[in-house]
Amino acid sequence: MTILEVENLKVSYSNHIAIENINFKVEDGEYICLVGENGSGKSTLIKTIVGLLKPESGDINLNIFLDQVSYLSQTNLKELNFPATAKEIIMSGVQKHKKLPFYTKKDRQVYEKVIKQLKIEDIQNRRIGDLSGGQKQRVLIARSLIREPKLLILDEPSTGLDCNITKELYEILNNQNKENKMTIIMATHDLDELNEIKPRIIYIAKIIKYDGKFEDWKGF
Repeated sequence: MTILEVENLKVSYSNHIAIENINFKVEDGEYICLVGENGSGKSTLIKTIVGLLKPESGDINLNIFLDQVSYLSQTNLKELNFPATAKEIIMSGVQKHKKLPFYTKKDRQVYEKVIKQLKIEDIQNRRIGDLSGGQKQRVLIARSLIREPKLLILDEPSTGLDCNITKELYEILNNQNKENKMTIIMATHDLDELNEIKPRIIYIAKIIKYDGKFEDWKGF
């Protein structure tokens, strides 16, 4: 099943073309890595897919409901320093602001499952500002996963993390893809860490210059 189709997409900023002629399909259960140099258009593409940017032309056809998509933006983890606990931040991923109660019984059950998967039970009641960079990123991933999305979109999730934490992060994502059949689209520079996962590679330099198997990727 095709869950996302991008057709002839073009996005510009003040007469500067960020991306153009972008065409690809995403099938249910795929693991896709968007790669390219800084400024190549990876983040622009992701923000357009999730509706934060409007395309100049082209179409984005999402064949699942919007509430089945979770998005983890590129985050400066050092700026996450405010009076909220890890649990409060994670649960905000399913908070229903216009309804009481804010959370359902199922929400709480999924919460318990996710914090166990991410091994953050012992930090759930600590303030986010008191956590390490790796712990903060796990909290943000948990916030994305608590919705049990069919499609998880991540923009450079390993930014600011050391190599050991990065490796753990990708193991978590691989488990979500393999065990829960979660479709993943991730912008990243860390292809060395993904050798065992072997995701589909889409290389962007304003246009798509490569779309294919990890094993066949030669780099540019």
